[in-house]
Amino acid sequence: MSGFTVAIVGRPNVGKSTLFNRLLEQRKAIVDDQSGVTRDRQYGIADWNGKVFNVIDTGGFVSRSEDVFEREIRKQVHIAVDEADLILFVCDTTTGITAQDEDMADVLRKSAKPVLLVVNKVDNSERALYGTEFYGLGFEKTFMISSISGSGSGELLDEVVTHIVEEADTELRDKEGNPIPKFAIIGQPNAGKSTLLNALINQERTIVSDVAGTTRDTIHTHYKLFGKEFVLIDTAGIRKKKNVHEDLEFYSVIRAIKAMDESDVCMLLVDAQNGLTAQDVSIFSLATRKGKGVVILVNKWDLIPEKNTNSARDYEKDVKEKLEPFTDVPIVFISASEKTRIFQGMEKALEVYENRSKRITTSVLNEVMLKEIEHYPPPMARGYAVKIKFVQQVPTVVPSFAFFSNHPESIKEAYKNFLENKIRSHFNFSGVPVRIFMRKK
Repeated sequence: MSGFTVAIVGRPNVGKSTLFNRLLEQRKAIVDDQSGVTRDRQYGIADWNGKVFNVIDTGGFVSRSEDVFEREIRKQVHIAVDEADLILFVCDTTTGITAQDEDMADVLRKSAKPVLLVVNKVDNSERALYGTEFYGLGFEKTFMISSISGSGSGELLDEVVTHIVEEADTELRDKEGNPIPKFAIIGQPNAGKSTLLNALINQERTIVSDVAGTTRDTIHTHYKLFGKEFVLIDTAGIRKKKNVHEDLEFYSVIRAIKAMDESDVCMLLVDAQNGLTAQDVSIFSLATRKGKGVVILVNKWDLIPEKNTNSARDYEKDVKEKLEPFTDVPIVFISASEKTRIFQGMEKALEVYENRSKRITTSVLNEVMLKEIEHYPPPMARGYAVKIKFVQQVPTVVPSFAFFSNHPESIKEAYKNFLENKIRSHFNFSGVPVRIFMRKK
């Protein structure tokens, strides 16, 4: 998984969200002819020619506007430009170069980041001729595309992946030469990420503050105590309080994305007082889509008043309902400031790491799973009996299983969920996403 990040920027209604959907090959962002539809930022994972990268869709950039939404969007665009490795600057050939385009171009030139100019809505040769006007913006690489039809998007993606450089293997290894597990501490601002790191290493390695967003750059800490060894990746760094002025929710997402890419297991910190919010669920879903193991640490549990013996059980039930359908996730109630159950959280993270690395022999897998399939066979399709004859684990980083059937295309998602649940119940993949694939016998 590459940590390479691409940001899509431009003024309103030039087709940024349509391009975002095209790159991800799914309709994730809302698309409408009305400008300003994208206010909440979208982020996802794109794959081209075997290279994977993050994509961030931003709202429409409007310079010097005093509108409250446009002002916030403008701040978020600046953050995206600052954090991304590559910028896609989208313009609209039907309107020509506008003052807003020129203002956006000035911002990008000052950033010193690599920029690909994307002239959108080039649906015919006449519009392609109009599009030549945009060479006047002075960017070296310009691409004429149509996000709706996909015309020209292949050439654009070919250029994008040339900027992705494979990094050398620099990860730490133990005495036996095995990679040391990497755990990312992720979560919303002010959830207690830096407090947890400081509690674990028993020293003030990072600044801890009640000001949301005090942390900035990722910090790697090599942890080796009590016979345990792993690397903690904190989305953290040092900056003065007076500089904390960005859109912190958006900022936390970008930092969490980059921390996830480097990690094996993500420890998602949730503020017990706020509960599991939609933003937490979004970060959790992104981690699982990236194939990372996940442990949920409910922090500040000591601040919950009037707890009883059922409080943790009821809280856990509520969390799992919000995480459906992936609910097989360890949940630990901690207090980073009081150092309560924080090492139990680390133990769970190590267990999840082992689960993610687990390999089941083909003989055992078939012995167990074929019995389950015999008791509950797949539904018939078009009058034919659907049979599964063989199963094996695929050699991938994320636990993946291929089931070989006479009619793989007829096996529905509900039955795949059944197979995944049976694998989990027999072989314990708690905290780890499991992929199920159907193959022709």
